[in-house]
Amino acid sequence: MQTPRIPSTADCSLYLATAIRAAEAAGAVLLEHARSGFRIDYKAAINLVTDADRRAEDSIVRTILAAHPSHRILAEERGADGATNSRYQWIVDPLDGTTNFAHGFPFYSVSIGLECDGECIVGVVLDPVRRELFTGVMGQGAYLNGERLCVSTIETLEQSLLVTGFAYNIRDTSNNNLDHFSRISLCAQGVRRTGSAALDLCYVAAGRFDGYWEVKLSPWDMAAGIVILREAGGTVSGFTKDRFSLYGQELVATNGQIHDHLLHALNQTSGHH
Repeated sequence: MQTPRIPSTADCSLYLATAIRAAEAAGAVLLEHARSGFRIDYKAAINLVTDADRRAEDSIVRTILAAHPSHRILAEERGADGATNSRYQWIVDPLDGTTNFAHGFPFYSVSIGLECDGECIVGVVLDPVRRELFTGVMGQGAYLNGERLCVSTIETLEQSLLVTGFAYNIRDTSNNNLDHFSRISLCAQGVRRTGSAALDLCYVAAGRFDGYWEVKLSPWDMAAGIVILREAGGTVSGFTKDRFSLYGQELVATNGQIHDHLLHALNQTSGHH
């Protein structure tokens, strides 16, 4: 298998600039709706979407296709868009933390990742409320508002502040993370649950959390955040150490130091699935 041709530094800078422009346009839409109101639709019993999601997504797609008309886009609400045969695929979540947003809980983000030949190379996550812009480019480091990011140096679960999340279908599946949540809560310093996977990954990259795990994720939850975390020195895998897949739903993401400890704790199942 040939190694993918990583785009030049200049190209990556161009893609990063596009992602930042798109994220800031979407963030402005979200803040405007947070102030003026929005309509909520239910995709399922507890899985909701707002017109703010859709408008933010439209602004992102327009921004990207105006700059890179030959690229593909995979977005949470509209699915696939753009050219079908491009090496480049933008993976977009216009509002990660919709439930938080809908309740006025100010913890949500815009997440925009770029894949080239199946490898995530650029990630941008914007928290419009705190005005925190997390960026990462493969091989070029990760930044928060221009300041270099670095993961924490915590080495034990006992001293770790961890974060996790639960799927929308928590009521309908036994693979709902509740078993992991109770077990890990007993061996970590603390476990938080914020409702925005993209920000959780960025917070591990920034050293605010030491590790994160989740069992039912979509590509757009992870694509941007994993670039930022890796570039900050973190480690990303599934529930086993073998090759991570963006389409595999499971994610363990840490500062690297506690990775094996967290994997071990997660895999101490009580003997049934």
